[in-house]
Amino acid sequence: MRVLVTGSSGFIGSQICSQLEAGGHEVIRVDLMLDQVHHGAPAPEGTHLLDVRDALAWGQLLRGVDAVCHQAALVGLGVRVEDMVGYASHNDVGTAALMVAMHQHDVRRLVFASSMVVYGEGTYRCPEHGIQTPAPRPIADLDAGQFENPCPVCSGPLAWELVDESTPLNPRNAYAASKVAQEHYASSWVRQAGAAAIGLRYHNVYGPGMPRDTPYCGVAAMFRSSLQRGESPQVYEDGGQMRDFVHVSDVARANVAALESVMTRADYAAYNVCSGSPISIGDVAQAVSLGAGGSLRPQVTGAYRVGDVRHVVASPQRAKVELGFVAEIGPEVGLAQFATAPMRD
Repeated sequence: MRVLVTGSSGFIGSQICSQLEAGGHEVIRVDLMLDQVHHGAPAPEGTHLLDVRDALAWGQLLRGVDAVCHQAALVGLGVRVEDMVGYASHNDVGTAALMVAMHQHDVRRLVFASSMVVYGEGTYRCPEHGIQTPAPRPIADLDAGQFENPCPVCSGPLAWELVDESTPLNPRNAYAASKVAQEHYASSWVRQAGAAAIGLRYHNVYGPGMPRDTPYCGVAAMFRSSLQRGESPQVYEDGGQMRDFVHVSDVARANVAALESVMTRADYAAYNVCSGSPISIGDVAQAVSLGAGGSLRPQVTGAYRVGDVRHVVASPQRAKVELGFVAEIGPEVGLAQFATAPMRD
């Protein structure tokens, strides 16, 4: 295949490029080299500097391309109202402009990065009342150290369950809203252009080359940075929040599998990309600490961030059945290795 990869110099995009080339595919690398992500670093050799928001800037780059792997995005949570414009511009307008350019150059196959954040809160079940959708946790409960979501019917305890791709989307911040919009644009493009697209809903991605000490680096990287400063990792709430941590090499493998699948399809589909091995945030901190030598143990602080979800854990089943993707690196092994892996400044 001849594959054009946007965001090719990023944490995930660079791994995808490497795996594609190792598999004998031709890769065209495209990146804007945003300062927020790359901090003024020069573009790697062979990278085409291009803003995906400019539908007229592609020239001949898309000529003869079989598929596009779209990783370019402004990432993070978008905690300020003012952040909305940036996410809408880079993520939504960028994706729409890319699909216009693809249509003009008769490129009909797309794989792109979505995110677990499109779900908002995870899936919960009450033993008596079945599946429930809890309301946002009250500040008073969080202040009192009551972190679990109660059943909205009986106020009893809710157990978390795996989130599958049929779960309704409920974005909680500007970044999440932009990812939902990308999925909707892709679905519309498929119908209008007679194309095919796959959205990959990444869960908590970590691994070598992850950005260091930025708003986008993720909790595993923050735990690691604390250890390198000689400080104990600070665990919010009671550490019992459940997540799925997936290694970046597995995320790249999922993209390669999706690119191979999309070539024979004529629809839009979304897939969770996850390890399939749920782990608590407290255990994430413990695994990173042990990987760094174990001299500094995590501290459970009871602090919290308003708007954080309690549990969100993915089902890997659809990706396994339809893409043949199964993660190879479990979080206990991968997080321990991550404690000493090279990082990106």
